[in-house]
Amino acid sequence: MRKLFSLRSSALLLSTLVAACDGGGGTTLNRGPVAAVPGTVPIPGGPPTVGASAMPSTPASPGVTATPTMAPPPGATPTPTLPPILPTAIPTMPPTAIPSSTPNPAFVQLGSASNFAILAGSTVTSTGPSTVTGDVGIYPGNAITGFPPATLNGTLHLGDPVAQKAEQDLTTGFNDAVARANSPITVSGDLGGQTLAPGLYKSTSSLAVGSSDLTLDARGDANAVFIFQMASTLTVTTGRQVLLTNGAKAANVFWSVGSSATLGTFSSFVGNLLVSQSITMQTSAKLSGRALTQVGAVTLDSDTLVKPIP
Repeated sequence: MRKLFSLRSSALLLSTLVAACDGGGGTTLNRGPVAAVPGTVPIPGGPPTVGASAMPSTPASPGVTATPTMAPPPGATPTPTLPPILPTAIPTMPPTAIPSSTPNPAFVQLGSASNFAILAGSTVTSTGPSTVTGDVGIYPGNAITGFPPATLNGTLHLGDPVAQKAEQDLTTGFNDAVARANSPITVSGDLGGQTLAPGLYKSTSSLAVGSSDLTLDARGDANAVFIFQMASTLTVTTGRQVLLTNGAKAANVFWSVGSSATLGTFSSFVGNLLVSQSITMQTSAKLSGRALTQVGAVTLDSDTLVKPIP
C-alpha cells in the first residue's frame, strides 16, 4: 500500500510539472521556442530561445565542429566591409625661400667730373634766386644765364679744357653705370613708398618717385652703393623725397638716366644724376648730389643744389 501511494504521488507531481510547462492547456509538452531570461545562458541541446542576448564567442573545443556562417537571405543588402582607418600623414611644407641681399656694387668713378655740382653739354639756365654749392661747367657749349640773381659757391668753367675733361670723365662714368650687370634687381614705374637696400636696380623703361617717398637704407654700411639704371626718364613729382637712412650717403647713389630727369616742385632728391640729355629742377626743388648731363642743358628755378660730401 505504501509503495502504491508513493507511485501515485510521484505521478501526480509529474503531471503537475508537465501542466505548468504546457501553460496549463493539456498534458502535451510544448517544444516551441522559449524566451530566454535576461542574463541566462541557453542549455546546449535545449530548446531554441527567442530574443536571447548574444554571448561572446569562444574557441571551439577540440573535436567540435564550428557552426558555419549563414549567408544573407536572397535580396538582402550585404553589409559593406569598411576599410581600416589608417592615420593620415600631415604633409610637410617646404620653408618659404627668402632671397638673399644683392652684392654691394662697386663705386662708380667719375674722375674730374666729381668736382662739379653742375655739368652740362649745352647751357645752364637759372630763374630766381637759386643757390649752387660746387663748380659749374659747360662743354662743348659755353652759355650760362641767371647768375646772378642765382648764387654760385664755386668756380665757373665755360667751354674750357677743365670742363672738356670733366665731360669726358662723365661719359666714362655714365657708360660704367649703364654696363653694370651683376645681380640686377628689376624695377619699373613708381619707386615711391619703398625702402631699398644697397644694390643694382634696373628698369627697361622709366622710373619715378611719385606715390610716396623713397627710402634708401645702407644697413649700417658707410660704403653702401646704390645704382639705378633706366632706359628712359626719371621723374620726381611735387613734394616727394628720397630719404637716406642707416648710414646711406648721397655721394654713393647713382642714377643712370637714358634720356632726361625732372625734379618736381618742392621735391627733395639725393645722388648723382648721370643723364644723357637734360635735367630740369622745378621751383624750390632741392638736390644733395650732382646734376651732370652729357649733351643737354641744366635748368634751375629758385632751387638749392649742394655737391655731396664724399
